[in-house]
Amino acid sequence: MLHRRGFLIFSFICIACIVRSQSGFPAPQYPMRVIFDTDFGPDYDDVGAITLLHGFADSGLIKILATMASSKHKNAAAAINVFNTYFNRPEIPIGVVRGDAVELGDKQHWTDSVIKRYPHKIRNNDEAEDALSLYRKTLASQPDRSVTIITVGFLTNLANLLATGPDKYSSLSGPDLIRKKVVGLVCMAGRFPSGREFNLDQDAASSKKVLEFWPGPILFSGFEIGQKIKTGLPLIRDSEIQRSPVKDVFAICIPLAAEDSAGRMSWDETAVFVAIEGWRNYYDLQLGDCLVKADGSNEWINRGEMKAHLTEKKSPQEMALIINQWIMHQPVRIR
Repeated sequence: MLHRRGFLIFSFICIACIVRSQSGFPAPQYPMRVIFDTDFGPDYDDVGAITLLHGFADSGLIKILATMASSKHKNAAAAINVFNTYFNRPEIPIGVVRGDAVELGDKQHWTDSVIKRYPHKIRNNDEAEDALSLYRKTLASQPDRSVTIITVGFLTNLANLLATGPDKYSSLSGPDLIRKKVVGLVCMAGRFPSGREFNLDQDAASSKKVLEFWPGPILFSGFEIGQKIKTGLPLIRDSEIQRSPVKDVFAICIPLAAEDSAGRMSWDETAVFVAIEGWRNYYDLQLGDCLVKADGSNEWINRGEMKAHLTEKKSPQEMALIINQWIMHQPVRIR
């Protein structure tokens, strides 16, 4: 069982690695360099996901290079800054999508609550960087084949990145910069083997572009994976955890929906978990290709080697125990 306080110490030997011969993914190198892309706002599994991200960073397994918002929701940048600050990493750069993009808020108003209650320096999206410029600047500054991108929101930023040409950060086009710097893309996206899923559906044109033209491997954690993993109740019932924006969000939101009575579905957390911890001890993979239709629905084809989606190995109940421990992770002092 993972310990939720202090540094999370793991044996690197036991970490499940994504193996090139089986999935098209190279084995990760630790500490991993991670860009996290999220639609902070419409749902609150993003809060669980960013908590896992910082927990893995506290363990020494990853370095968080940047946090990106793929939604133009007015509270996106400030809310992300709240959580980066809470986990003692206020310096992590934040980028927000510009131009045409989805702009959906949280009906439970949890972003308003944490922004009001917890420290943060970024007050609005205008004070954050342009996500596209931040992507290019960040990738250009990293060693070749070293960056893992985890996206748990819309694919708008990545579609925009694919469309870029040379600039002051790099002489490479978007696809060439990705090919040179990115080792893998892990997405919470899609419903498999077919159906409609929110992250792909809301900006279908960007989803279609990314899945057709991304120049590297993509691993999907689909809707059906996180749907069965219910988390959050142990967190909100733990009296030892005080003044935590993570606990506040789950405590605000869980009582407001009957479907969350056993805990919130954990879509975004699974993508972060397998991107860093690996899939082999927890899930199986189905290789193939994901096709996105004009209406945003998707279909899986069991042909191809550069895309894969998770299929169940451990039960959702077992995964819920693991993820519940992670989302209860408390900040550690950064030295």
